[in-house]
Amino acid sequence: MPKGSPELTEARREEIIVACEKLYQTMSFKEITIKEIGNITSFTRTSIYNYFHTKEEIFLALLKREYEMWIASLRKAMERHEQMTRDEFADMLAHSLEERTQLLKILSMNHYDMEAGSRPEHLTAFKVVYGESIRTVMFGLNKYFPDMEASEKQNFIYTFFPFMFGIYPYTFVTEKQRTAMEEAGVNYVFMTIYEITCSCVKKLLDREEK
Repeated sequence: MPKGSPELTEARREEIIVACEKLYQTMSFKEITIKEIGNITSFTRTSIYNYFHTKEEIFLALLKREYEMWIASLRKAMERHEQMTRDEFADMLAHSLEERTQLLKILSMNHYDMEAGSRPEHLTAFKVVYGESIRTVMFGLNKYFPDMEASEKQNFIYTFFPFMFGIYPYTFVTEKQRTAMEEAGVNYVFMTIYEITCSCVKKLLDREEK
């Protein structure tokens, strides 16, 4: 266990997470190592192992923080509105994910590897926050669409959250991928995070209302 106050421990954990986040802006998940992360922190590389055993645990902590910020954004938006139409709810969810590009990127690219490479206690801490994100969206459905059946709300959740895993690959395409799709005759239509999310939520709500 690391020595020092809880405040120091948390500050060092956060420094490690921020270092990982910075590297992830220009490097791939595979390229980033504990050594690379340690090179841009204020303490020794080996000290990182006092806080995280693997880079997967660091990425999982980064994803956990992203979910916490998304939850806070959703709650703030829902506190401002006592009522929302279908279109307004879709707009709110779409804008909230538009601000969380990093969350969507990690989800689609590295989520399975992070969970597989993390200790149970780190995975449980993440799942607590992930569960809270589900409950927050469900709160919105209960608040704004009280006439929806419980099974319809559950169907929304079971469709929307898996859908989130595919948002990033459909909205961020490299030139190589674009060229390959053109040569393969694939009719790719660019959509933003906002557009693809808003469209999905509206269709889900329309389906449940029928």
